Amino acid sequence: MGVAGEREAPDGTVVGVGNSVSGGAFHAPVVQAGTLNGGMHTYYGQQPPSGLPPVADWPRLDAADPIASGVRRTRRIADEPPLPPYVARDGDAVLKERVRTAARSGGLVLVTGEPLSGKSRTAWAAMLTNLPGTTRFLGPAAGTDLRGLPAVLRGRGEDRCVIWLDELEGHLGDHGLTPAILAELVRLRVPVIATMSDEAYDAHRFGGQARARVLVGVDPLELSRAWTKDEQGRLRGAIEDRRLGDVYHWSEDADTAAFLAVGPELWDEWWRARRPNAHPHGHLLVRVAMDLAQCGTDDTAVPSSLLRELCALYEQEAAQAAGESFEDALAWASKVRHGVTGLLVPGAEPDSWRCFASLHRDAVSRPDAPPVPLNLWLHALEAVRGDPDLRELVVRCAQSELERVADGRPEVGLVLGRLYEATGQAQYAEDWFRHSADAGGVEATGIVGRALADRGQVVPAITYLERAAEAGDADARTVLALLLADRAVYWLDRLGESGDEGAQGAADMLRAVVKTPPDTVEE
Repeated sequence: MGVAGEREAPDGTVVGVGNSVSGGAFHAPVVQAGTLNGGMHTYYGQQPPSGLPPVADWPRLDAADPIASGVRRTRRIADEPPLPPYVARDGDAVLKERVRTAARSGGLVLVTGEPLSGKSRTAWAAMLTNLPGTTRFLGPAAGTDLRGLPAVLRGRGEDRCVIWLDELEGHLGDHGLTPAILAELVRLRVPVIATMSDEAYDAHRFGGQARARVLVGVDPLELSRAWTKDEQGRLRGAIEDRRLGDVYHWSEDADTAAFLAVGPELWDEWWRARRPNAHPHGHLLVRVAMDLAQCGTDDTAVPSSLLRELCALYEQEAAQAAGESFEDALAWASKVRHGVTGLLVPGAEPDSWRCFASLHRDAVSRPDAPPVPLNLWLHALEAVRGDPDLRELVVRCAQSELERVADGRPEVGLVLGRLYEATGQAQYAEDWFRHSADAGGVEATGIVGRALADRGQVVPAITYLERAAEAGDADARTVLALLLADRAVYWLDRLGESGDEGAQGAADMLRAVVKTPPDTVEE
């Protein structure tokens, strides 16, 4: 059936168009930008009408690659599919009916929205779930010459077909999707699923140019980047997928789509910035913020001065970053990307910063992420000193991350001991100090020796103090000398009680030096 106002050229091509809308779909479909899938060629520039492959060479819809077709990838997790499960948006029911109507009678189904609102993923899900998997799929690259598309489709036989046009503005123009080609696709009952940003839609829809006529009569489904309460509830029901679980727990409502879509971009940009000719100092500032978050400070923003100070814990990276000023590094790290967020996000207090949440969740899940410096755990605890709940969280994170790798590593036991000590857990602290000392840790050996001496447990105290003193611990040497002098006085007193006058004199003289009262040293 033709469309009102159209006329047919001698070769059968429709060259006029009268737009109509039915079921929300504009009856003159559209085509997408993207790479052709399934081994098909990608065509750039202005190709002759014969440049499009025959329908038999188009891939099936159920074999098409969404990421190659414009759907943004999310965080990569080993052994997980490239994309997490789709979380239904509020407009999906409307979109379902429009896609099904277009599948029966042809037409353009258009999804618009803000950048990173999930347009491509939503449109792809609607296409994939409402069209048969055997449907032949064409997703031409932006600028592909579409003038020969109707002729190619007329030779399709019994095959169902769909045209996918992500970022539709890349397919408008004299050799792209014109009103005439759109009308012909309607006559052939071929659906077109397309996406457009709000800005691009407004720029092309309103005005007298020919491109505007392609969009006349289109009733786009509009998506918002901010998820509604119902959408958040559906997200909560999908948190068994780690990526969606992180989105639910770590993103703010307004950042849900950004967390899903922009997170991988931020990680890649941050990782590449480590190069000496890029932004190594900015890279390091972001890493410090990421590592603090991994230590359990949650979304606590810290002063930029602390970020700057903590860079010294990363000796090699700090040396490489010396050529970039702190001011330039902070400006780069906090610059807003994609109109959504910077790598560093400002806190409530002036000149305070935290990393965007997806970055530290990426660091937790990626095996190639660099480890957190051990001493940073103590600084993390100090950074949240006014919040008992966060201090407890830091210690719990340390338990999870450090206790499992502490065997044979005295430096790990020492940090755990310091963390427990700072939070008033004396017994745990001593246990980990002793763990560190028994693994050869010099500092912990002195700590354990002094603790035992304070409790009057002389014999085990001497064992630890001698090891610390031999390793150069000056404080341990002082305590050990006094402890040994006390022991000498004790035993000289015992000799004096046996009638040895020389021993008693020596005890009195030594007692005067160390000021030790009689019989104060226990066995």
